[in-house]
Parts: sequence; structure tokens; C-alpha cells
Amino acid sequence: MAFTHLHVHTEYSLLDGSSKIKELLPRAKELGMDSLAITDHGVMYGVIDFYKKAKEVGIKPILGCEVYVAPGSRFDREQSRGEDRYYHLVLLAENNQGYQNLMKIVTRGFTEGYYYRPRVDYEVLEKYHEGLIALSACLAGEIPNKILKDDLEGAKAAALRMRELFGEDNFFLELQDHGIRQQTMVNTVILNMSKELGIPLVVTNDVHYINEDDAVPHDLLLCIQTGKLVTDTDRMRYEGGQFFLKSEEEMRRLFPYASEALDNTHKIAERCNVEIVFGEQKVPKFDVPEGYDAFSYLKMLCEKGLRKRYGDNPSEELRERMNYELDTIRTMGYIDYFLIVWDFIRFAKSQGIAVGPGRGSAAGSIVSYCLEITDIDPIRYQLIFERFLNPERVSMPDIDIDFCYERRQEVIDYVYRKYGKDKVVQIVTFGTMAARMAVRDVGRVLAIPYAQVDRVAKMIPMELGITIEKALKTNPELKELYEEDETTRNLIDMSMRLEGLPRHTSIHAAGVVIGSKPLDEFVPLSRGADNVITTQFTMTTIEELGLLKMDVRTVR
Repeated sequence: MAFTHLHVHTEYSLLDGSSKIKELLPRAKELGMDSLAITDHGVMYGVIDFYKKAKEVGIKPILGCEVYVAPGSRFDREQSRGEDRYYHLVLLAENNQGYQNLMKIVTRGFTEGYYYRPRVDYEVLEKYHEGLIALSACLAGEIPNKILKDDLEGAKAAALRMRELFGEDNFFLELQDHGIRQQTMVNTVILNMSKELGIPLVVTNDVHYINEDDAVPHDLLLCIQTGKLVTDTDRMRYEGGQFFLKSEEEMRRLFPYASEALDNTHKIAERCNVEIVFGEQKVPKFDVPEGYDAFSYLKMLCEKGLRKRYGDNPSEELRERMNYELDTIRTMGYIDYFLIVWDFIRFAKSQGIAVGPGRGSAAGSIVSYCLEITDIDPIRYQLIFERFLNPERVSMPDIDIDFCYERRQEVIDYVYRKYGKDKVVQIVTFGTMAARMAVRDVGRVLAIPYAQVDRVAKMIPMELGITIEKALKTNPELKELYEEDETTRNLIDMSMRLEGLPRHTSIHAAGVVIGSKPLDEFVPLSRGADNVITTQFTMTTIEELGLLKMDVRTVR
């Protein structure tokens, strides 16, 4: 295999890409590919899922992003209008330093440059360019944009600037052909520009869906994104149906004149080697009083708590249980974790903020009970510590904490002050197109009468984990309607193709993460509702990466 797709949008290009990662990578494997890139629009939401699935199916993951670059400063809000608010640029991480820099670039887009899209600028690219390979992107890239405006000198200047910024071997001019007239014009100029300036070429397909027959449901997805109907003439669309994961043979037929540019894709893939480390703890160190180290301080607090909970002369059995738990905590490296949780719960109680008695497996720990993290006696109720923490467990222990809903933010603000706002962030979560929602969304953009769509949607049971496919098997009335009515069949078929796609982001109701360093060293950040900064990775991924995740819930 001598071709690699380096410009690929997954489901995490929200409401713009319909390539589900769990299906995309197996399809690439079927096509005989040994590597594949992920380059979602302005975000890195899916890179860890992509990385893990790629490793699972035996494909080398190329981690990247198609970033938005402001024409001037990322801080400008009024100087640019319409399509000139930003240009596209594809960035691929060549190594772990590049991956770290990519996270910082993507983060800056949200935290500093957000204006319709998360934008960066040349200042950010200059600062964080090490370890990155750049491609000139699609028609929305700066160079193609200037070519289409007959600004050839401006296009050349932009290309030279990119080469100077990223390095002679790290910037490539991108050729694309989706049957669009403007691409033919741009490709002709780029071929000449490559020869004149000595900048190498690369061929890409702007993948937004997996198979050729996904073009129609993808078009519906764009309508959902833009609030349009399929019958609207003036709307966003990807003409031609060519934005799918093509085989190497299909790509070579498209570009018989650019075999070197096709081969360059695989050469780039061979250069890109990022290794994600899972389970390596990134918990901040807890500041302990002079004369203690972290473990001796934790043990002192537990000794004090043991006497408070069980009297001045606790039994040998209780001491043995506590010492066993402390040894396990020390062996597994969770001393600071327990001290951090103890500290913010202590703060909450000192401020009269109601704290719940404890939920889940943490209630099985006598250390948690002695630290007053929980208020349930594990000895009295014969609760098992190993359900909470044991050497076989590879993920962080999970301590669920309930706070008064009116004052939860005070606890979070305390954590911000203690560890720094750059090290404490709330966690993203994704709303997906569940079965009923998919039917309603698709029905709306197809302009099917509301009553008909509503009838179909209500035939799908409101059960956790229900899918349209399961509903068809379990509801004879729905199956009969599907088989007999063409409109319903099309509605359901299209809905099944889009079902499960992420639809929007929101802030996790309970999740807060604390890092030992500024969090953009470990995860990319984004901006959620009310301008709250959040991670781009979900709670599960945060745990897998070894970050301290607090489950800070509210109760009324």
C-alpha cells in the first residue's frame, strides 16, 4: 500500500462528518490500507477513540486536525467578514512533541481566538509548529482561496510563508478532485506553483463519510446542521457525492498525473509516530505541612479519624484493615488523590456546604470513612474495599461526591484557587442522535408532515440503549409500516444511517478534572456553555489517561 488518506473527518466534525470511527477504520482495513489520519474541523474530540480503534484493527493512526486560521490576529473580531473570517489548514502530528503542540494550538483556538469557529493565527502556529506537518487544505485553505480570487502572488507568498514556518520538508501543497470545477482550476495552478517554488505535493480526498452511498444521509446531516430542508436550493451541500473513503485504485485513477504526490501520502504516514500512554498518573502533588511527606500526613489523618470514628482505643482488627488499605493506596500511587479529595470535602464542610454520605464503591473503604470522605461505616455494613480499589484495577479509583446544588460551584471555585484555573477544568460530554431524535431530525429536513414523523418516533420505545433496528424487531406495528409505506421506509433507513452520531457538546453535570500541570499539556480544551472551558475528551478518556477526575454531583 502506497497511499494514505490524510484528510479525514469523523463523526466528531459535529453535524458535518458522518464517518463513525467504529466503522471507518475497519473499512480502511478492508481497502488494504495500513494507515489513516483523523483531521476533524478545529477539534480533537475523537483522537483517542480513533487511536484505540486503529490499534485494535491493525492500522497506524495519524493524529491531526484541520484548524481554522484567522487572516490577521486571532483576537480580531470585526475586521473579517463571511468566508474571510478564517482559512483551513491541515496539521498532522509527526511525533509526541507535535501531538503536544497540536493540543495547544487547538486549545488556543477556543480559549483565545473563538469567533464563529475556534481560530488560531500565525503567531500561535509559529510558537507551536515543532513536530507538525502541514497541508494546504481544501478550497477553503488560504492558498486555494487566493488562487480563486486571481491573487496568484498572494497565494505564492502564503505558500512560502508556510514553508518557512513549518520547515522545508514539513509543508505540502494539497491536490483534491471531487468533481468540482474550482478544484480543477486550483490544481492546475498548484501543480505549477509546486514546480516553481519547489514545494512538494500531496493528494487527498476530503473524506466526510465512509461509503459512496452515504452521500444522501450525509446531505441530510448538513441540513440538520444548518436548519435547512433538502428541497431548499440555497443551502450548504457537498456536490458530486465524492467525499467518501476511496480506495488507492480510485485515487490513482483520479490523479494519473500525480503519482509522486500520491506516494507522498504514505511517506508522510511513515514519518508520523505518536504513542499515547494510558494509565500513567498525572495527579498533582498535595502540599503537606512541614515535617510530613504525603504518606505520613495521610496516615496521621487516618489515625486521627480512626479514633474519632471508633473511639480512643480502636481494635487491632480495625487498625489492620486501615493499614492494609493505606498500603494498597501507597502501592498504587493514590496518596495524593485521597489527600486532594479529603481537602476539598473538608473545605465544603467547614463552609457549611451540605455533603452527601457517599455513594458507590468508595463507601467500602475505611480510609475514606476515617477521612470523612464518606459517612458510611464499611465495617458495620461489611462492605468490601477491593470493590473500590485493588491492584488489579488499572483506572483511577472513583469517589462520587454529592454537594448541595446551590453551593457546588463554591467547592469548584476553591479547587480553582488551590490548584490554578489552568489545572482545573470541567469535562465535556456529547449529546448524540438517539433513535427518536434521529427520526425527528431526518423527518424535519425531508419535510415529511409532523404527524407522520411523530407517529413513527413514538413507535420507538423510550428505553435506554434502544436503537431503531431493535425497535423494528420488537414492534410489529412499526415493522409493518416500514414494509408497506415508502415514505416511512426512507425515513427509517436514513435515520438509521445517522443514528448515534454526536449532535452537540455540553458540560458534564458532575465531572471536574485536576492536572499536575496546565491541562492543555494532557488534553485539548474547548469552550462550552456560558464560556466555561472544558476538556475535549470525555470522562472515560480522562480516566484512561491517568488524570484525576472528580465526580462532583449535586443534590437538592
